[in-house]
Amino acid sequence: MSARLESLTSWNADWAGLKVAVLGLSVTGFSAADTLMELGADVLVLSESASEEYAKLVPVIGARLELGSLASAPATLVDFAPDVVIASPGFAPSHPVIAWTQQQNIALWGDVELAWRVRDKVLRPDGTPAEWVLITGTNGKTTTTQLTAALLNAGGLRAAPCGNIGVPVLDAVRDPAGFDVLVVELSSHQLWYLGLSEQAGQLVPHAATCLNLADDHLVWHGSADAYRAAKALVYRNTKLACVYNKADAATLQMVEEADVVAGARAIGFDLGTPGPSDLGLVDGILVDRAFHSDRRHSALELTTVADLRSAGLSAPHIVQNVLAAAALARSFGVEPEAIHEALRGFRMDAHRIEVIAEHRGIRWIDDSKATNPHAAASSLRAYPGAVWVVGGDLKGVEVSELVASAGATAAAAIVIGVDRSAVLGAFERHASHVPVFEAVPGDTGDVMDRVVELATRIVDGEGTVLLAPAAASFDQFASYADRGERFAQAVRNWIERGSADDAHGSPAAH
Repeated sequence: MSARLESLTSWNADWAGLKVAVLGLSVTGFSAADTLMELGADVLVLSESASEEYAKLVPVIGARLELGSLASAPATLVDFAPDVVIASPGFAPSHPVIAWTQQQNIALWGDVELAWRVRDKVLRPDGTPAEWVLITGTNGKTTTTQLTAALLNAGGLRAAPCGNIGVPVLDAVRDPAGFDVLVVELSSHQLWYLGLSEQAGQLVPHAATCLNLADDHLVWHGSADAYRAAKALVYRNTKLACVYNKADAATLQMVEEADVVAGARAIGFDLGTPGPSDLGLVDGILVDRAFHSDRRHSALELTTVADLRSAGLSAPHIVQNVLAAAALARSFGVEPEAIHEALRGFRMDAHRIEVIAEHRGIRWIDDSKATNPHAAASSLRAYPGAVWVVGGDLKGVEVSELVASAGATAAAAIVIGVDRSAVLGAFERHASHVPVFEAVPGDTGDVMDRVVELATRIVDGEGTVLLAPAAASFDQFASYADRGERFAQAVRNWIERGSADDAHGSPAAH
């Protein structure tokens, strides 16, 4: 890395004229281009496509934009001669432009590294930039990020959830209101780019957690080992608390192997009785024995499972998210009473084990956010005996173990998506006792209408229908949210049809 790039560790550094190529023009790419133009850099944006809004905005902010196939991007970059390339997290290590950039020894950053370098744009009253908390994991990242921010805010700190959650971290850094803490959700893609950072660009978080680890994004990373190595980077340089899942040995190993700041503590959480450096459960009470002056002899009560149930947070995997978030908040000194009150008012986002409706004995659950087997297994354990709606784009991940374990407890399965044959084969081999049905889109026009039609025939009396696909959504839907919304709409349509039949008198009633 050049001496100039090493010196760029402040908003007030000399960024003028720095030549930066930004790859990708989604919300992340635009935030990077906009930030760099504000800093005075010379910016070229390369993207295969862009929304009309972003395509119009790039020239307005003063950057150059080239849209189209990136096959010729290396030639374009040779002409532009960038000092650094900033890639949106969708660009995999194997992408030809990324490979070319590394072969040419051009500095390669992600948007998170840029945000860390300019984190002093808005300072706290004491003249220091906001502290950072880093959150990753195969599942539960977004819920834990939102929970952590809510608990910190309840404790009197100004906290902002950002990063992979949908708000670019660069937008949070530049927010003129300023924050005490940035709670940054990081995907494995963003972490991979952080792994390329030279010392000048390495994050030093106050606290960090990897919630869990299971195979995911294997095509992007190339292997399970590479995926794990990226996740493990979340703990690098942590100053105070490395929060890990005691029920997931991989996260403990990450902490044990991490190069952290001297004095950083390992803080465990799980659903069992906690040790002196842990958070856990005792007789249905969530307790803290890690951030307590008498932690070797007693514990501090945070909340109860009963209270979490009333807030829709009592599923076992969500309780784990609550414990992780509480540990991160407690690392800043947030009092147990503030945590208890904040949890009472917290509500999860849509499409995360969301109860859509309960009608005529059937409970409909939307967990469209369960986009991999690990997440789907948690949902199935929360709702044993459900009719399971499963399938989509499996992203190269094997589902046999999921079907053989949690899937084998389902009352029935309704299989959707482009990778139906893999799911059907797994049931045939590992859970042949479970009745399996296919929902083919052409049958009734919309796949979710077919799902609801099949489910209402399968459920005899009372039962639960659980959408927990264990797969990505892009084969049939715009996003996991679109998938969940279409499922919910199909359920509402079914309820309305039933109400209309009741109003007019159904033939069976006569």
